[in-house]
Parts: sequence; C-alpha cells; structure tokens
Amino acid sequence: MPTVKVFKTDGKESGKIDLNEAVFGAKINKSIMHDAVVAQLAGARQGTQSALTRAEVRGGGIKPFRQKGTGRARQGSSRSPINEGGGVIFAPKPRDYSKKVNKKVKRLALMSAMSSKVADEDIIVLEDLKLKEAKTKEMVKVLANLKAEKALIVTGDVDRDVVRAASNIQGVKTTIATTLSVYDILKYDKFIVTKDAVKKIEEVYA
Repeated sequence: MPTVKVFKTDGKESGKIDLNEAVFGAKINKSIMHDAVVAQLAGARQGTQSALTRAEVRGGGIKPFRQKGTGRARQGSSRSPINEGGGVIFAPKPRDYSKKVNKKVKRLALMSAMSSKVADEDIIVLEDLKLKEAKTKEMVKVLANLKAEKALIVTGDVDRDVVRAASNIQGVKTTIATTLSVYDILKYDKFIVTKDAVKKIEEVYA
C-alpha cells in the first residue's frame, strides 16, 4: 500500500496518508496509457476541414481551347486540379477521427497514470485547498510553497475560487476527481490532489 506525505498550502508537512493499492499502486502499463491518450487527442479533433474536388468546383463546363493545333496539351476543363481555380486532388472532407477505447481499458489506463505519478514521487496530497482570496497571486504562492510549476490540481468538487485563481497561470490546470483524464495526468509534471479528491478517486476506481 503506497504511503505519501500530506501537505498544507504553506508547504509544511501535516502527516501521511495510505493510498489504495489498486488505484495508486497498480501495475504501470505504458501501452494502454498510450492508447487512451491517442484516443483522447483524436476525439478532440473537429474533423470539419473541407475542400472542393474537381466535380464540385464551380465552372469549367466548356472546353478551354480546341483539341488540336495550339501546341498545348489537350484539356477538357479549366477546373482541372493542375489549373488555378481548379479542384483539389484527394480533397479533405469532414470525417470522424474518434477511436473506441473500452471502459475497462480506460480505467486501467487512468490507474496506470496515477500509479506512475506515485512511483515517480510527483504526487502532492493537500490537507485542503482553501484560499484567502480567489486571486491568481494566492494560487501562485501555494504553488511556490509546494515547489510546483506545471501542475494538474484535482479537487473533490468544483471549487470556483480555485478555478478562478488558477485560470490565468500558464502550465496549470484544474479539474475534479470524477473527470480525470490520462492525457492531463501525464501532461503535467505534478499531480496535486486534495484529501477529499483522493477519497472520491478511490471510491470511483477502487
């Protein structure tokens, strides 16, 4: 069972906490983490790009010049892809880039990602995350005390003060325990999570 230190927002240690072995001490599987990240990034693609093919571009119904005697290569349309104003060869069309990942694989990938943070000692458990004011400078102080720059901050429920205070800090993102993603966990150097969020994560994934 992994045991990690618990900190206050001033950076001082306040105790230790035992984490659930199944969630934070799982076997790290890089392959399924890769699959989950690829699926998430692919799903974020809009797939709305579109260009006109030769058949769709306007005009070009008449033969641009006679077949013989001009010394030029024969052409039947001025909207050929080799001409200016012509269609696009193999034009991109709207499509769905999303990839299917099974629920069990998603869960395993999340647990692998969280376990990797514990193994690398990149997890910071906070007693709580109460700010004096919902201001950026307050969150900057907390991050400086915890020696974290690029961090994912996880709370049990939506805390508008925390979200507001962290929203303007580059390299910092906030989320809640029930909407974690493998990509976000791996993207940020530090995984900052409150004790309340740890409890919810264990309830959901244990």
